[in-house]
Amino acid sequence: MIRWLWGLLLIGLWMQGRAADTWPQWRGPTRDGQVSGPAWPETLQGAALTQRWQVSLEPGYSGPIVTPDRVFTTETVDKKLERVRALDRTTGRELWRQEWEGAMSVPFFARSNGDWIRATPAWDGETLYVAGMRDVLVALDAQTGAVRWRKDFVEELKSPVPAFGFVSSPLVVGDALYVQAGGGVMRLEKATGKIVWRSLESTDGMMGSAFSSPMLATVAGRPQLIVQTRTELVGLNPESGAVLWQQPVEAFRGMNILTPTAVGNRIFTSAYGGKTLAYDIQETNGSYRAEPAWEFKAQGYMTSPVIVNGFAYLHLRNQRALCINVATGQEQWTTGDSFGKYWSLVAQGDRILALDQKGELLLLRANPEKFTLIDRRKVSEEESWAHVAVVGEDVYIRDLKGLTAWVWSATPAKSAAR
Repeated sequence: MIRWLWGLLLIGLWMQGRAADTWPQWRGPTRDGQVSGPAWPETLQGAALTQRWQVSLEPGYSGPIVTPDRVFTTETVDKKLERVRALDRTTGRELWRQEWEGAMSVPFFARSNGDWIRATPAWDGETLYVAGMRDVLVALDAQTGAVRWRKDFVEELKSPVPAFGFVSSPLVVGDALYVQAGGGVMRLEKATGKIVWRSLESTDGMMGSAFSSPMLATVAGRPQLIVQTRTELVGLNPESGAVLWQQPVEAFRGMNILTPTAVGNRIFTSAYGGKTLAYDIQETNGSYRAEPAWEFKAQGYMTSPVIVNGFAYLHLRNQRALCINVATGQEQWTTGDSFGKYWSLVAQGDRILALDQKGELLLLRANPEKFTLIDRRKVSEEESWAHVAVVGEDVYIRDLKGLTAWVWSATPAKSAAR
């Protein structure tokens, strides 16, 4: 336990050190959509937000990964290949590419959103870990693109190809790599790809292919790997994979998609076809349990929330936005207007930046009293399902046809959109 707590402290310090200059994983340096760095501007117009470079790509849903000198992005080519590209962060010039056969088709009712690579890679300073749709995990040398190792879970575990592909984004913690793949949850040695443990195994290709991405948090006094499967919210021992607690979460067709968020000992989540929920994780004599704290009728979809000063800001299945008090479950407000089908959210202080699926950036005030739109700007004519990355004064937007690097800076100018 002491070793793990010390490891968490070191990881936290590493994340803080890199927070201003990298975007190493799903949802950013701390995996919760929170960022540090220079103050954000009060407008998205004119010189406050300017384009640095743009690169054309084949379609993909993976968010960009940003290091001090390069940007990594993925794409699906001709419905046959999956490709990773490394781009120069300053110019967008291609530094290397790596690809493999690996495309697939998702079920008919989800096909309108495309058959493209979905999971956001993870970068640990040396290696890029990329999830391919056919349940493969590839470790690439971040400098050269050379394959360090490749894991085919279908071949090794004889598990079915997941119906929606490998969707959950990998998590790197120290020398461990956590994934929801192979019909379960696994810890791998990040250096070799060797499976250390496998938990929550399922042989159901539909229900076993998790959407939600794992997170590590100290809850009820101990580090826990928090995972949301297609049917349950679960806390695992990160060292052994043992189940500490589990709680069924109702969702239509198992569409538990967003990444749950820990606030102290409370876990916040929301499900398509279910509800918005909070559970308190309690410990008694070494045993853990999830106690329902509250529930609210609103249904989340794919957007993972950001939490600011105890209030969760969430985009819903009905395409409206919600602010809810995490402590009480009280609805603060729900917008009357609807937006696109998905937002990716990033927060800094009392500001929230939302990238709408329709290719529009929204700058919001984190205001629990009312929905406060500071400014909005169209940044892409194509749909954008990938998570926006904000690194210092750089904003990276991946749409279905390319990746654009923007630069924004605080100015005294005020937006007219209020």
